[in-house]
Amino acid sequence: MHKFFYPSSVAVVGASRDPDSVGHAIMRNLINGHFAGVLYPVNPKARAVLGVKAYPKISAIPDTIDLAIIVVPNKIVPEVMEECVEVGVQAAVIITAGFKEIGPEGAKLEQEVVAIARRGGIRFIGPNCLGIVNPEPSVKLNATFAREMPRSGSIAFISQSGALCVAALEYARKLGIGFSKIVSLGNKADINEIDVLEYLENDPQTKVILLYVEDISHGRRFIDVVRHITGESRKPVIAIKAGRTPEGARAASSHTGALASSDEVYDAIFEQSGVLRVDTVQDLFNYAKAFAYQPIPAGDRVAIITNAGGPGILATDAVVRSGLRIAQLNEETKKKLREGLSPAASVKNPVDLVGDANSLRYEYALNHVLSDENVDAAIIVLTPQAMTNVDDIARVVVSTSQKYKKTVLTCFMGVSDISSAIEILESSSIPNFDFPEAAARTLAAMKKFSSWVNRPRTEVRTFLVDREKVAKTIEKALLEGRTYMPDAEALGVLKNYGFKIAEYYIAKSVDEAVEAAEKLGYPVVLKIASPDIVHKFDIGGVEIKLETPEEVREAYNRIISNVKKHAPDARIWGVTVQEMVKNGVEVIFGAKKDPIFGPVIMFGLGGIYVEAYKDVSFRLAPIRELSAYHMIEEIRASQILKGYRGKPPRDIDALAEGLMRLSQLVVEHPEIEELDINPVIAFEKGKGYKAVDARIVLRKPKTESV
Repeated sequence: MHKFFYPSSVAVVGASRDPDSVGHAIMRNLINGHFAGVLYPVNPKARAVLGVKAYPKISAIPDTIDLAIIVVPNKIVPEVMEECVEVGVQAAVIITAGFKEIGPEGAKLEQEVVAIARRGGIRFIGPNCLGIVNPEPSVKLNATFAREMPRSGSIAFISQSGALCVAALEYARKLGIGFSKIVSLGNKADINEIDVLEYLENDPQTKVILLYVEDISHGRRFIDVVRHITGESRKPVIAIKAGRTPEGARAASSHTGALASSDEVYDAIFEQSGVLRVDTVQDLFNYAKAFAYQPIPAGDRVAIITNAGGPGILATDAVVRSGLRIAQLNEETKKKLREGLSPAASVKNPVDLVGDANSLRYEYALNHVLSDENVDAAIIVLTPQAMTNVDDIARVVVSTSQKYKKTVLTCFMGVSDISSAIEILESSSIPNFDFPEAAARTLAAMKKFSSWVNRPRTEVRTFLVDREKVAKTIEKALLEGRTYMPDAEALGVLKNYGFKIAEYYIAKSVDEAVEAAEKLGYPVVLKIASPDIVHKFDIGGVEIKLETPEEVREAYNRIISNVKKHAPDARIWGVTVQEMVKNGVEVIFGAKKDPIFGPVIMFGLGGIYVEAYKDVSFRLAPIRELSAYHMIEEIRASQILKGYRGKPPRDIDALAEGLMRLSQLVVEHPEIEELDINPVIAFEKGKGYKAVDARIVLRKPKTESV
């Protein structure tokens, strides 16, 4: 990867004299950007391009080429790659479009290029990309067709969209944001975002990594790589993911299948790897400059200093809504503030310096607030008044904040009359935000990253289970041509993996049902046991709260009658007689086999309304111990599980263990396509849980082609 960003020689294959062409734009950017290496334009019809001697083909260049930038028609790209192999080029960027993004013909051409590259030991970025940039003063490589060289800085940007990359760079230029590396990935035929991330982890120029992604090809590898970047190397990774609302998702036969859209899976991947996900390009760069410029806050206690009451209240609301706390200033700090500020000032947090506050008043307040041990971070709010010299206040914020190792963000509200003050702030590493809400969101993201970095480290737990017995059960179902395992069968699978289940028997007659009920003790539940019926309630296949033998007999006969009426072709194994579990909170465990990332685990509030409430969390399996607890904490109903309004807390440790056992089950048995355990009844702390109902959907066995 080093050859891409630090080449001593670059060949532009397809360099052009036409000022409207991509080949010309790339040559112009390399020359105008003052590329520090040697530049070789390749054009068989030109003696020179932009005053630089041209060569008819890359093999004619009398030098070793570190990096080839390829901008020729798509059908010629394989020929150029063959030439690169011949002369020993090891790195290439294929700008040219017209590959898999245009359909099968382009995909075939792309595979041809990949085959040549692999045979010749060439790594390449693209095709169909904007290019790459390294603005570092010792290199000054701008191998793109964007308009100009970005500033040098400490933020790396990886984008799968060339067009968005251009727009984002324009936005960053207006904000004065500098970059360490920029990579437009294009079709990712060879090098993908994970390869670049691995390189950037050890890049001394990069402090923060930004991602624009449309898809991730290797979810588990992404998690492992980025987890190390964010956790061990402590480099924030901030991502914006396109496609949050995919249409036309296939109907699923389980709650998990219905709820686990690709967006939820990406949320899980980002959570497990410590990535901060944003929804807008504005937040992408707001977070980036804060992480690049300021220290990570040690805690979540925020002080607000303002010269206007309204914006101070808005900032307070924004801080609290973002999950942070308003710092409680100590009495000594408030005493000092009362002594040195206007009698009209408020010395509680937010500290209101009132409208005529000058730079001396800001300086006094800042010194005392930032030195307070109860303050972890500060947001400085200013609205320009007639008597306010905003530039002087900006200089005071810069000089004072440098004395303290605390996070300081500013919100100088206005447009034209504060531009010079904002330049003073941001050129001195103080990020400014247009509105308090953006500053609060950014601080919350910084605190979240701090919590991630300092989290306890846990591993994937493995339990002693009867793996072989479950494998035989699954194999038997598939050999019978079945891809659905009803609760009578699924609960047996779970029991073999150590799940606590509600006891049950399968009765094949009324008398057996009564006998089973007597063994279990009343009340009991009766459910149809059939491999062909997914939704038992819908056809009258479930009877609950049965208290006597007579009720059991009547319920048994009703269930059989209902099934024969509404599902006459269904195979009937009998009726499941199960203990009725009471006095608990209903939750759901689930799993789904994602076609790209593999098994995904779900947890949420259970019962019949799970799809309506959608109060669920996801993780890719296998999950670590801490991830199991985080899944429980993330749902909105977690407070109910922790104990609410006098209700005792539930057994969260047991639920977390259940999620880890589920993770092991679906990893060890890849035939499981979807799995629901709903409801799981969570009892009081120390008393565990019981799985009441379950169903498993298996992957159809592959048929041999003739």
